[in-house]
Amino acid sequence: MTSRPVIGISTYLNDAAWGRWDRMRSVLLPVRYPELVREVGGIALMLPPDAPEHAAAVVARLDGLVIAGGEDVDPALYGELPHPRTVATAAARDLWEAALIRAALAAGTPLLGICRGMQLLNVVCGGSLIQHLPDAVGEEEGRRHVGAPGEYGRHAVRPVPGTLLADLLPEESVVVPTFHHQAVARLGEGLVACAYAEDGTVEAVEGAGFTVGVQWHPEQGEDRRVARALVNAARLAPLTAPNTPEGAVLPSF
Repeated sequence: MTSRPVIGISTYLNDAAWGRWDRMRSVLLPVRYPELVREVGGIALMLPPDAPEHAAAVVARLDGLVIAGGEDVDPALYGELPHPRTVATAAARDLWEAALIRAALAAGTPLLGICRGMQLLNVVCGGSLIQHLPDAVGEEEGRRHVGAPGEYGRHAVRPVPGTLLADLLPEESVVVPTFHHQAVARLGEGLVACAYAEDGTVEAVEGAGFTVGVQWHPEQGEDRRVARALVNAARLAPLTAPNTPEGAVLPSF
């Protein structure tokens, strides 16, 4: 491993326009993700959707993994029908990123799930999601988790004392940038909730080793502590150490 760990970041797969091209199928990633990895000492490597059977080989070449935010996870993956407000349009991402997560858990590769990435981590471990958060916390509280059009919201989260996240963020509460309308419902096996919003929404989860999911978007803020911890863990983690959380359920989808 180099002194700058290689951190893979999953990507969007969308149509995009540039130059003379009005509609081109493209692999996309907001620039703040690779910037965040570089700022905390890592080398960013984009991971476009691929065949799930290749995930273990890809993860074996990484020192750490970030599962980025994006579209809603297909509720069929946790055994539910879609809510009218669910927009699950990323089937290729779902399967690829689920395979990346399973491979990272099995190999002990440090893992950070961001927003959708945290939700998919929970689903891979057998959990489920609240498909439309205002249904659970009310419209006013739900709006705190989603910013204005084209903007991220901001609200406080409270780390749970005694968790890894609380060691990284020792304040009683931290204000974070956020944009989500879904959240953890049933917690996945081997995961613990390590931060909550004031309305009770699970805002972070963690598992064995460095397995962390945050519902907020650290790449959109100034706080680098969680991302820096990922890179530091990537420097230290054995490349092949098993890390499947005890009792974890890793579906084969």
